[in-house]
Amino acid sequence: MNPLAISLARGITRVTEAALGPYQTAVIRIGFSATWLLFLLREFPHRQEMYGPDAPWSWDMAQQLIATNHAFTILMWSDSQVWFEIVYALAILSSVLLLLGWRTRAASVLFMVGVLSLQNRSVFMGDGGDNVIHLMAIYLVFTRCGQVWSLDARRARLGWEARARGERVGPDRVGPVLWGVLGLALAAPTLAGRLSAGWLTLFWGLWAAQALWWVVAERARSNEPRVLLDIVANLVHNAALFVIMAEACLIYATAGWYKIQGSRWQDGTAVYYPLHLDYFSPWPALSDLMSSYGTMVMLVTYGTVIVQVAFPFTLFNRRVKNILLVVMITEHAVIAVVLGLPFFSLAMIAADAVFLPTSFLRRLGGWVTRARGGLFSGGGGGRTLPGPREQPPSAPDPAEPTHVGFRA
Repeated sequence: MNPLAISLARGITRVTEAALGPYQTAVIRIGFSATWLLFLLREFPHRQEMYGPDAPWSWDMAQQLIATNHAFTILMWSDSQVWFEIVYALAILSSVLLLLGWRTRAASVLFMVGVLSLQNRSVFMGDGGDNVIHLMAIYLVFTRCGQVWSLDARRARLGWEARARGERVGPDRVGPVLWGVLGLALAAPTLAGRLSAGWLTLFWGLWAAQALWWVVAERARSNEPRVLLDIVANLVHNAALFVIMAEACLIYATAGWYKIQGSRWQDGTAVYYPLHLDYFSPWPALSDLMSSYGTMVMLVTYGTVIVQVAFPFTLFNRRVKNILLVVMITEHAVIAVVLGLPFFSLAMIAADAVFLPTSFLRRLGGWVTRARGGLFSGGGGGRTLPGPREQPPSAPDPAEPTHVGFRA
């Protein structure tokens, strides 16, 4: 057989038989939901001035802008204080649920609604980190990001262990109820004409996909329909994961090439100026100390440009890529402290995590599990949760809302 045909067949098999990068997508899920949650909690006392009725960007001004750019936000459905508090609470709740990995299919959709609703309400309030969260919130909807490190994965594992012991486990009842409630909630704005045709298609399409999954799980007499749905879900997941990786590369590549065109980046002094802006100097003494060494400023300036431009090309060499990942994550951690941009840095670190090696993430999960076990059991070691490859071949995706045989 032609070697090219063999390679093509192997590639098709790889992207259809499994959802790739389960640990990477779990890190993205945890990283972005935690970043958004911390931001919402940090700005809770100022929520009225940022996104609510007291915002400088008034409700009428936001309505006029949205009428032209057609951005999605449910905050524009009403200008009442009660509605704003409900939406803000929904954003916090969905972030917690996605962080824990509870019904990640539903939680990811609610997370996207919360992010888009608040950010599109006051478009001039955010920074580059908010833009990254904005995009990743959309991409996460199409991933199977609850395969590991989630309550969904724990529920799936307990269900399979119970079956292995010969115990009878009843059908999942929480999933159908949850999606039934969400269907009723979606029907209200649909009948009121609040959603555009595009968003109606997306939301009802997602809802119908889960309904189809439930019908197949409950009614299908053979395993073929479930296998077909798994293949489709894997293809969608892998395509979304590829888009996430491409988006991260695009962010660094465009940032690096734009920096090259700036005169301050060319002469090696660009880093000096933000260190002397009050807005970016939470620790003035530290900023003065760093900016007092001209050689360090020049090296950091040129190093930033080199790393950002080179990173997309290092993906072809695993060792170099891992080294640059360490450099970029360290750089973002320094930015969080020195320039006072913690949420921007957390968002970028979460985006970088998609390129972390699986072996490292598995070890990291083991360390966290053992530390948690030692903390809550008086020093006893905790059990490391099995990865997706350790589950039976026919095990369904734990992120799906309705799994016959799994307890909630």
